[in-house]
Amino acid sequence: MTQVVPLEIDSIAAGGDGVARRNGLVVFVPRTAPGDLVTARVSGKGSFARGMLRSVTRPSPDRVDPPCQHYTRDRCGGCQLQHVSYDGQLKAKQRIIRDAIERIGKRGIVLPHVHPSPVEWRYRAKLTLAIRRNARGGWIAGLHPYDDPSRVFALEDCPITDRTIIAVWREVLSQASLLPESPSLRGSVRIWPAGASFVLAGGTRFKGGSQLFELVPSLSVMWWEDDSGLRRLIGDRRTQDERQTPVASFTQVNPLVASELFGFVEERIIARSPASLIDAYAGAGEMASRMALRGVRVTAIELDADASAWSASRLPEGSAAVCARVEDILVDVLPADVVVLNPPRAGVDERVCAALEAQSVRPRSLIYVSCNPATLARDLTRLPSYHIDSVTGFDMFPQTAHVETVCELVPA
Repeated sequence: MTQVVPLEIDSIAAGGDGVARRNGLVVFVPRTAPGDLVTARVSGKGSFARGMLRSVTRPSPDRVDPPCQHYTRDRCGGCQLQHVSYDGQLKAKQRIIRDAIERIGKRGIVLPHVHPSPVEWRYRAKLTLAIRRNARGGWIAGLHPYDDPSRVFALEDCPITDRTIIAVWREVLSQASLLPESPSLRGSVRIWPAGASFVLAGGTRFKGGSQLFELVPSLSVMWWEDDSGLRRLIGDRRTQDERQTPVASFTQVNPLVASELFGFVEERIIARSPASLIDAYAGAGEMASRMALRGVRVTAIELDADASAWSASRLPEGSAAVCARVEDILVDVLPADVVVLNPPRAGVDERVCAALEAQSVRPRSLIYVSCNPATLARDLTRLPSYHIDSVTGFDMFPQTAHVETVCELVPA
């Protein structure tokens, strides 16, 4: 049954939707803010329902006009909270972290502090877009509406992304006739100190790849990943020294907040005075190399071969970089005084938790860096022998519902 009803929004859910309650029904309404009184078209069964915003009867004090035309005109799903003041966003993320840990992780915590981003706009150092044919047979690159993931709208600008990236994307699209034939493609532009990189994914043949690279002089390096997943280097203008850095590997999109988070984790490690450290999901080994230079014996575990090789080249004798899945190798490299876990959004494999639980001598500190409070909370249920020492948030992704969380655990 569908009906239009008045609702008062009381919080923001993990995905960014406003949450209201009516006659025992929990209703999720996108593009609403805590304190809004709205009318919404509601449909659903059981105790949960989806609502589509019809009108705002009384706006929340935290409601603001979103500056991005795509957010309103195209219902862009890239951001979820542009209509909420920045202070309101930080408050929402405090609750998102706490609610996940209490509801899923079954651990009680106070509202954590969330460190704000120094900049709320133009912070993204990487932008991934879907590339599709338009009705006239040309190519467009853009994002998906939040309520229609099958559709792609042409992106004109993205105000959370560095302008240099937008300019590079325009250069690439000016040569779109050279793209491989495919029903759909995906591309990522990333900037780094020595220039811009482009990774194109999709297609079985890319005859125009070298020509496209030559015609986009702002690119320092370009890769193509075909439909089978094989990645090929298309062009490279980097110096020999620059080529040692694994620019195609994972990196945080907000460099300023990433630096602050990195420093915070470093402080927490040092506070435990470790002789040994396992840096799991170590990336290019920045943390591992810093700790090794302090005399800590480090084992850096990373699946990405390029990143692991770069990490190995920076570690002194006595420390090591291991190219492997964390769940496959962790039991062999434990014990350690401190273990850092920095997994992708899916969280850690349950075998990682099992290995940590099985240790007779447990780490002094287990520092879990998470970009998904829900999977962090799930993994906490798999670590009953540890209790929470602290939880701290970092707003890596302003204007979105995503938040980075550092949870430090100690043996119970």
